[in-house]
This record gives sequence, structure tokens and C-alpha cells, in this order.
Amino acid sequence: MAKKATNFRNGAAAARAKPSPKSVATIRTPLTQDPHAVRDTREKVLEVAIGREVRAFRKKLGITVADLAAATDISLGMLSKIENGITSPSLTTLQALSRALGVPVTAFFRRFEEERSAVFVRAGEGLDVERRGTRAGHQYNLLGHIGSNTSGVVVEPYLITLTEDSDVFPTFQHEGMEFLYMLEGEVVYRHGSNLYPMKPGDSLFFDADAPHGPEVLTVLPMRYLSIICYPQGSAG
Repeated sequence: MAKKATNFRNGAAAARAKPSPKSVATIRTPLTQDPHAVRDTREKVLEVAIGREVRAFRKKLGITVADLAAATDISLGMLSKIENGITSPSLTTLQALSRALGVPVTAFFRRFEEERSAVFVRAGEGLDVERRGTRAGHQYNLLGHIGSNTSGVVVEPYLITLTEDSDVFPTFQHEGMEFLYMLEGEVVYRHGSNLYPMKPGDSLFFDADAPHGPEVLTVLPMRYLSIICYPQGSAG
């Protein structure tokens, strides 16, 4: 049976537990990503993959299409067609491009052949991990992890279970963004100077660079999803 926590910190926490006025209903910035979009079948063709790599390597060198055309004796129109995936370059053309761009011929096929990773975790099989502030009654279960990937973003999904009350809760602060979704129990969650009373079905999405963490464990046991995102190459 869920128990009511009694540590409301001299009674003031409940009065201070007012959510920020920002809510999804107030968002005015249009979202550019269509979650139901399907890539054009041309995205999967070899010509498109090669064209993207040629353009990426050219831009990395800071040269124009005209510069590359002059260095390879490939016409400007032909090079434009190659970069846009409209035509299939010959092996001789690829060799000329590889010499001019300073990359092996195989580099142009990298994205076409690259595997896309997925992690499947059965119920109860996530990896138990220890994070800063982990203590008795605080369980962090990592549900999946993909390191290097094409998005440039690392995502760490955790199932967090709190079963024991504590007088002092850890405050976290790290790079990236974090999303919380309450599954069971109730908590007053702090983000910066704001407090959010959260119940099952509530969610909180925030910049993780501000101090954050559970302020008051109102109803135990408590479970919530914590999804942390941060750029590759940085510490989450």
C-alpha cells in the first residue's frame, strides 16, 4: 500500500509547489519535424547516398561546386547532378572526386552501407546503474543505450523507482534536455526555482542544465520514466 510521506520540510513545500506558467498550450513556435513522415524512396538509392557524401566532404573543405569541378575536370552541371543524386557517377569519376577531396572511394558509400541500431529490452531486463546521488531505495534502470549514431545525439532512457523516503534528495545538473513521465506514486519535483506536483500521467520536459530533482516524495512507491538527451562527445 502506498504510504504518505511526512517530510514536507516545515510545511512550506506544499505552498511553494506551483508549476511554471509555461505549458504545451502556450507553445507558438511551429514544429518542423513531422513524426509521421516517410522518407522518399530516393533516400535509399545509392546515387543519393553518394551525392550527400560528396557534398558533405566538399563543404568540409570549404570549397564551392565550381572549385571542385575545376579540380576534377568534371563539368559543373555533372557535378551538380552527382551531388543531388540525379545521376550515377562512374568509377573513374569517383576516383577523381576522391583524389580532389582527399578521401578514399569507399567513403562515398559509407552512409548507404551504414547500419541503423536498435535496442530491444524485455520487461525487467534493463541494466541497473548507479548515478550520482544513488542511495538505498533509489533504483535507476537503464532501458537502452546507443552510442555513436547518425543523429549526433545520445539518448538515455531510465526507469526510476523510489521505494524509501529520505530527508535529503539529490539535486542533479548536467548537459542536455530531460523528459519525465510519472507512472506511479506522487512527487513534488524541482527544476530551478520552480516546483511541480506530479501524479501518474503528468510529464515534465526541461533544460537539464538547471538544478533539478525530487523535492518531496508525496506518495510511495514511486516510478517514473526519465529520458535524457545530450550531444555526442559530451558527458550526460
